[in-house]
Amino acid sequence: MRPPAMQSPSDIEVRVHESFSRQAAMATLGARLGRVAPGEVDVLMEHGAHLTQQHGFVHAGVVATALDSACGYAALTLMPADAAVLTIEFKINLLAPARGPRFRFEGRVTKAGRTISVAEGRALQFGADGSDEALVATMTGTMMTVIGREGLRA
Repeated sequence: MRPPAMQSPSDIEVRVHESFSRQAAMATLGARLGRVAPGEVDVLMEHGAHLTQQHGFVHAGVVATALDSACGYAALTLMPADAAVLTIEFKINLLAPARGPRFRFEGRVTKAGRTISVAEGRALQFGADGSDEALVATMTGTMMTVIGREGLRA
């Protein structure tokens, strides 16, 4: 995937980091940005008791939230510099209990359009030492490019 001509890869990275820092939901989850590249964003997170359901697994809603952000930001990297992004639909497949203790939520654009983009997400869990990689969930998301709407910014 190539970024729009008006944005350099470093401009894209700064833009995504600035926007991500304004997301209170991601701060609540303790999530942080990992890889940021044109059409690709990774969100990193650690297991925490405040994120779990009754069995001690990270709640499915938390997994969905982190994947949605990874996919949305991946789409944003390919949008014009004055655009914002909104999710208009997603489907998630929960494949295994989210035990952690470490997670990487990958968002990858599969089709970048002028108004509508599609992204695929994967939630992976790892052991504390980075071993034992396991796929926890997959997502397909549809993202909308929004330009000129009051109150929305990248």
